[in-house]
Amino acid sequence: MTPKETLPVSNSVFVRRVGIVLGLTIFALLLLSLLGAAFDVLLLILAATLVALPLRAGARWVSNRTRWPEGVSLAIVGVVLVGGLVGLGLLLSPLVAKQAEQLQQEMPKVLDNARKQLEKTSLGSRLLDQVPQSPEKLFEENGTSRKLARQAFGAVSTTLNTFADIYVLFFLSLFLASQPGLYVDGIVMLVPKSGRQRARHVLDKLSESLLGWLKGTFLSMLIVGILSGLGLWLLGVRLAGILALFAGLITFIPNLGPILALIPALLFALLDGPQQALYVFLLYSGIQAVESNVITPVIQKRLNDIPPALLLVIQIVVGAFAGTMGLAMAAPLLVIGMVLVKMLYVQDVLEDDSVKI
Repeated sequence: MTPKETLPVSNSVFVRRVGIVLGLTIFALLLLSLLGAAFDVLLLILAATLVALPLRAGARWVSNRTRWPEGVSLAIVGVVLVGGLVGLGLLLSPLVAKQAEQLQQEMPKVLDNARKQLEKTSLGSRLLDQVPQSPEKLFEENGTSRKLARQAFGAVSTTLNTFADIYVLFFLSLFLASQPGLYVDGIVMLVPKSGRQRARHVLDKLSESLLGWLKGTFLSMLIVGILSGLGLWLLGVRLAGILALFAGLITFIPNLGPILALIPALLFALLDGPQQALYVFLLYSGIQAVESNVITPVIQKRLNDIPPALLLVIQIVVGAFAGTMGLAMAAPLLVIGMVLVKMLYVQDVLEDDSVKI
């Protein structure tokens, strides 16, 4: 066989390989584009899973102690949960309504005081130069009315999208909580028979880890809210209840949550002078130090090896794609990723069973 006869064969092999590489590249790009477009949906599914896990755990607890079917137990847990939330809302609504009205009255004073404090510094003065001094000046710029109309339309659209997400989240979490085995079996069925038992074990470990993280996070939120409320009340800060409620809820977002909780507390404390603001700053710093170094390590003993720097990077990356939802779901995403890496790569591929999960 002469070289001239082998050349077309080599060319055809080369062309075929190039075609395969190009095809795989195009497929990967399309898959990444699809995942990017569906990223918000995936986060919504994860949020529904986080709601379904404690519901299912509560139903299992009731069923084990009463011997009732898990479906009946789930209904009881749901009714008790909704009734408790409604009762708590009715109990706190007078206080919340009163403080909300006070918030509406105090907010102009807070903003005006913040403006005066910024005017005392050169950097603050430069920042204020970029902000209109009064609402009337907003309409002096050409096209601003149209811009405000677009912003108002965007706000309405965002509100409708939020209600739609809540609607989907509510029913999706109920479906997942009522028939978890159906969805687990569907995922396991996609795995080859030899690995289905391992896949089921991985899914069980994921559920256990996420549920443990949720328990610790909710308890941290409760403790932070109580400590913030007591501290702000003792300092005499206005709207201590609303600020403490916000601090507790925003604790769900690690790293960035405490910073976001501190900003409104500082603004209201500035109404009583810089010294009061300093006391509030020290209060929140102390609570954050206790929460990070005492509460979280004690509550989440098995999850305290989450690298804070890695969590912050995940928050920045996921938040860039999905905004507030991404920031809120970054921590559970990292929990899932760590479990999968440890079980599927470290234990199965590297065959290192010394790693604890």
